[in-house]
Amino acid sequence: MSLIDLSGVQKWYGEYHALRGIDLQIAAGEFFSLLGPSGCGKTTLLRTIAGFEGIDAGTLRIDGLDMRGVTPDRRPTNMVFQSYAIFPHLTVAQNVAYGLRRTADGREEKARRVGEALEMVGLGGYGGRRPHELSGGQRQRVALARALVLRPKVLLLDEPLSALDRKMRETMQSELRRLQRQVGITFILVTHDQEEALIMSDRVAVMFEGAIAQVASPQALYSRPADRRVADFLGAMNFLPAEVRDGRVEIAGLGACEVEPEQVIGAGGMAEAGMRPEAMTMLDVQPGEGLREAAGTIADRAYYGDMTYYMVELPGVPGHVTVSMKNRPGSAVLDVGAPARIGWDPRAVLLFPA
Repeated sequence: MSLIDLSGVQKWYGEYHALRGIDLQIAAGEFFSLLGPSGCGKTTLLRTIAGFEGIDAGTLRIDGLDMRGVTPDRRPTNMVFQSYAIFPHLTVAQNVAYGLRRTADGREEKARRVGEALEMVGLGGYGGRRPHELSGGQRQRVALARALVLRPKVLLLDEPLSALDRKMRETMQSELRRLQRQVGITFILVTHDQEEALIMSDRVAVMFEGAIAQVASPQALYSRPADRRVADFLGAMNFLPAEVRDGRVEIAGLGACEVEPEQVIGAGGMAEAGMRPEAMTMLDVQPGEGLREAAGTIADRAYYGDMTYYMVELPGVPGHVTVSMKNRPGSAVLDVGAPARIGWDPRAVLLFPA
């Protein structure tokens, strides 16, 4: 059974249609992400669940109860904001205890719950510190503890890691996932970072222009996007002109191959063939058993330490294709202008309408 159930949810701001008929079910104990570009409606959707925004049509139920007219403080949710919203004049413990001020718990019980929440986020012993004495990651943990101390059924996270540097973001991504498994409550994360959504989530909803384009597991989203827009947004994808006829496809620069029906996403006749960079390989760097081959020239490259991304020009292809290669000990990094042999697997091809 779903813990959160949205049906036909609509939201307008004057003439602007922010949410366009949202149908979505989120299960209890699920780590769920709302992913999309800026302005797609993901934060608006999160705020409607929290109760900070009303809805103009449709229904929103949490734990079976209709939330129409229910104020944020009466919903079984709590929210961690992008800015953390920590009070600088209060200690860590006082910040965490702030949400308990309206409960009937005695002083000792409140102190116990605050200590429990701080231990949960790895800040045991930090209760007496002030926010200015903490790192960005530690301030993020204080905001999490303040939300968790109220024991909500749903924790709402509005791009909580966007202000952190990359190393700290990676640490907090792991910590948030561990914490969600530990407490067992539903987490709903808003992010525009595709990698973050894939790493952390049980399921992801991809949004564009106030509507949900696809809801699926990270693996399904990446390997079987519902359409070209989802494929293009979620990670890198090469798109090549193609023509589909009777179960075979002729791909510009690569040649012909047979395809399975599930590889054809609404495409027939003229189409675009999509292939992930990691589904192609540089045969000059490593052998490719059982792969088709295509010849080209390296137009550019980007070295990232663990990976090198090659931009390869192929005959008959506008622009270039991107091929990603893992850098292994002893492997060569090819030069710009060098000839390249590309290996590709027909099973990795996805076909979209042109």
